[in-house]
Amino acid sequence: MASNAESKDRERFERNVAGKETRKVRARRDEDRSVFYFLGMIGLIGWTVALPAVIGVAIGWWMDRRYPADISWTLTCLVIGAALGCVSGWYWVKKESNRE
Repeated sequence: MASNAESKDRERFERNVAGKETRKVRARRDEDRSVFYFLGMIGLIGWTVALPAVIGVAIGWWMDRRYPADISWTLTCLVIGAALGCVSGWYWVKKESNRE
């Protein structure tokens, strides 16, 4: 037999799940997305690509100063960071498009 605390926890859980389901159904039904939604998506993808590229440049710059070589670590890490950012952005867009 369930205790009173377990019963309250179960009710709270069911209300939480029901609320999330209601919001999800409403979001899928409301297909009228504003311009701000798409601007936000573009901004998010931009940051997803730009941030790894900037981090790559910082690491490459540090490596150029610490370990001089015939190749430019800055450019190498920039390309690697940009590639990782593009893959991450592609994955995010694919995930969002599968949601709809």
